[in-house]
Amino acid sequence: MTAFQEDIQAVQALKEQHGTSWDAINPEYVARMRAQNRFKTGIEIAQYTADIMRRDMGEYDADSSVYTQSLGVWHGFIGQQKLISIKKHLKSTNKRYLYLSGWMVAALRSEFGPLPDQSMHEKTSVPALIEELYTFLRQADARELDLLFSQLDDARAAGDETAAEFIQTQIDNFETHVVPIIADIDAGFGNPEATYLLAKKMIEAGACAIQIENQVSDEKQCGHQDGKVTVPHEDFIAKINAVRYAFLELGIDNGVIVARTDSLGAGLTQKLAVTNTPGDLGDQYNSFLDVEEISEAELGNGDVIIKRDGKLLRPKRLASNLYQFRAGTGEDRCVLDCITSLENGADLLWIETEKPHVEQIAGMVDRIREVVPNAKLVYNNSPSFNWTLNFRQQAYDLFAAEGKDVSAYDRDKLMSVDYDGTELATKADEMIRTFQKDGSARAGIFHHLITLPTYHTAALSTDNLAKGYFGDEGMLTYVRDVQREEIRQGIATVKHQNMAGSDLGDNHKEYFAGDAALKAGGKDNTMNQFA
Repeated sequence: MTAFQEDIQAVQALKEQHGTSWDAINPEYVARMRAQNRFKTGIEIAQYTADIMRRDMGEYDADSSVYTQSLGVWHGFIGQQKLISIKKHLKSTNKRYLYLSGWMVAALRSEFGPLPDQSMHEKTSVPALIEELYTFLRQADARELDLLFSQLDDARAAGDETAAEFIQTQIDNFETHVVPIIADIDAGFGNPEATYLLAKKMIEAGACAIQIENQVSDEKQCGHQDGKVTVPHEDFIAKINAVRYAFLELGIDNGVIVARTDSLGAGLTQKLAVTNTPGDLGDQYNSFLDVEEISEAELGNGDVIIKRDGKLLRPKRLASNLYQFRAGTGEDRCVLDCITSLENGADLLWIETEKPHVEQIAGMVDRIREVVPNAKLVYNNSPSFNWTLNFRQQAYDLFAAEGKDVSAYDRDKLMSVDYDGTELATKADEMIRTFQKDGSARAGIFHHLITLPTYHTAALSTDNLAKGYFGDEGMLTYVRDVQREEIRQGIATVKHQNMAGSDLGDNHKEYFAGDAALKAGGKDNTMNQFA
């Protein structure tokens, strides 16, 4: 017996207990509404999706070809449409997640208006977006099941038992649109207690995976801009612990923590690490500082010094009171960050790089896996990279290493349209196409995401529409480029009333009021033009 049938029987039993006062209650309608509202709380969603991520992580450990993917979204509707599209085209949401980007929250969801990615937005906007995303994903479930229920009613009315049985099988085996969300908590929005409190709100909203970075929270910068400042490992570990305690307090024992290091592009630290013995974690962090050896006589007023191996070392301190790391130490610091995070409670790693280069990433992961063999990455396929230029340059370097004649190409100007269609451009595009597969096989990338894709797609599509609509083409631009394509590609939003819940509401009205229901979907509904 399916869960759907069990619900019908359970409600029928309840109805019999309550007698005639429940005569109007239809047990099957209740079962339908329960199926459409599978997840009652965010905690249920967090547990369900944490189980999915842990399963996927185990499968990746056994076979690196089964990596996972996500796209960053900034509104519940955008996330909903992504999952509807995935189900339509790929028939399953398996291995597909959503990403919640702190950058997009700052740029698009702050009450202050557009902000840079510096943790200046309201921290409450992060759990609010998680809750919004899951509200829209649950509504996608309700809408799709409602369409199946209507088809079931039509098949029964027509006496088509075969069709009714087939539709009922689809209902019984329905795959939810609810998938894991990897949610960005930036650098924790304050001290470890602040991090813990915000993590709790994110988990209560449904987050099963929280990504946290090792920058200072009060000077946090976008991972692809200058001026990044990291914190000593002990500070970062305290925040990892804070997130873990939040998961455990709420009963999500297998919640996922993604530890991000920005050390590759961060040349500064706010403070020196505490060290008690040579070679301890604090001493290793301080060993990367840019220092000069001085004598006691050279000590100046207010100087800070480190004593190591019997020498007095003065770290280079900037006017901002920040300390500077030695140039060229970024990769070594990344490796130490990653190993330390995994050894202290993190589950996945995020290394923020300055370009998408499989071998650069793999070089660091190889070193990490010498200590933690099953280390896995979440990797940002960032729109901040110029993918075309980067991969054309990589193709150029590959051709040169193979002895091919590259004299027809100017390496610094490979972005030019003049190179489109060339052998080099074709090779570069193929490298881009296989980047995720290659990165997962060679560089331990378990999860590929694009942080800001829907920010860019919204701007591009709006630009194209505005250019034509406000120009000579007028309505033709909208009809040709939007509505006609929605119809021909089967985009569900062409029936926007249905997408917003009008048909679902009509069916509920019929449940509640029977023949007396005032419904919106009658013969005069213009959506019938899209039948």
